[in-house]
Amino acid sequence: MKSVKLTHLIQPLVEDLGYEFVGLEHGSNTKNPVVAVYIDSTDGIAVEDCEKVSREVAALLDVEDPIPGHYNLEISSPGLDRPLFTPEHFRQFAGEVAKITLFAPQDGQRKFKGTILGAEGDRVTIEVDESEVSLEMNNIAKARLVPDYDKLFSQREAR
Repeated sequence: MKSVKLTHLIQPLVEDLGYEFVGLEHGSNTKNPVVAVYIDSTDGIAVEDCEKVSREVAALLDVEDPIPGHYNLEISSPGLDRPLFTPEHFRQFAGEVAKITLFAPQDGQRKFKGTILGAEGDRVTIEVDESEVSLEMNNIAKARLVPDYDKLFSQREAR
């Protein structure tokens, strides 16, 4: 899996620069391939942080050349709809709502939306319609938090 190789290449560099490596997505679109790298820090992420990491990651990818042909490199914060890549991410955001898409259907379904209950071993558990659903990590194609805009706006108004 190309994303795993890219992660092993890029993660140490990002962490050496003082940022948390959240994860990466490598699009398989042959016309416009994209490598999106998500970074974070306790102080948040500014444009200057993305520029700094972008320069270093681009130089590393130029030297190592792990991706044939042209691609676009994107460096960004995880944002409000934060992507979830590891069991640790699911444990960290237990209680939050996530949208999850699977590679292969489970019980005839590929898309799930529910409250994260946690992760243990190679399985993630979410609550969907008052039922617990256990999903294998290696079958998760994409997972993102669903922002609670009502909660965010009420917090903002309370300031």
